[in-house]
Amino acid sequence: MPELPEVEVTRQSFAHRIAGARILSLRMGKPLRWPLGVDPQALAQRQVQAVRRRGKYLLVDLDEGLLLIHLGMSGSLNFAPVQGPSGPHDHMDLVTSQGVLRLHDPRRFGAVVWAHSQDAPEAVKLLGHLGVEPLGDAFDLHAFQAGLKRRRSPIKQVLLAGDVVVGVGNIYASEALFLAGIRPTTQAAKLSGPRIAKLHAAIRDVLTRAVAKGGSSLRDFVSAEGNTGYFQLEAAVYGRKGLSCRVCATPVKQIMQGQRSTFFCPTCQKY
Repeated sequence: MPELPEVEVTRQSFAHRIAGARILSLRMGKPLRWPLGVDPQALAQRQVQAVRRRGKYLLVDLDEGLLLIHLGMSGSLNFAPVQGPSGPHDHMDLVTSQGVLRLHDPRRFGAVVWAHSQDAPEAVKLLGHLGVEPLGDAFDLHAFQAGLKRRRSPIKQVLLAGDVVVGVGNIYASEALFLAGIRPTTQAAKLSGPRIAKLHAAIRDVLTRAVAKGGSSLRDFVSAEGNTGYFQLEAAVYGRKGLSCRVCATPVKQIMQGQRSTFFCPTCQKY
């Protein structure tokens, strides 16, 4: 699943190229996770003002309303001056005066939803429960600590829930916990202040490096320019079951938490 770094890399790869474009038409293919919520023809002649990100959602701001785009489990966006004929897994073509934004989503868990504003019920339903952005100024250490102290679930699960801090998905949760020296099964409320401070810094560090590396292309992720990411090549624990820890040489372990694979070093992450 594309996580926050992949979504941010996608945004950066086309936001500047589509800004100011006039929408000429919108073609929707097979039904996605949620309905568009408006007649596609009603968006013709709307102007794209900017592209923002909230968690794993891309927000395409129009001069009237906005489009919320989620890449689901296997989706990707491509923005090009022209696109070839749409295939069976191409479910959106946003044709603009500056190019065509195409959503390719083989599993159709993604979504394209129109809302009149970010305060509209459709947008609030998708975004209202999200925690703070980990790369923004609002990611305050004291608020982060207070949020974790209220949670009795394993810290890895709390990070994935996204209501304390948003966008720390499966890959980057494992990596941040390794960097902070925290075992993923540790109850969030039992973490000490110094360990939470290390985790806070580790989350910022891992996500920043992942964005700089173009994200992780574990399966088929590419940016809207068709570029792959390289963060997976420097992953400390994710996907490295049985391989030697890059720090202490102990074999990396894999466990399942909430039907998701978790990777950690039993020596470097004792508590």
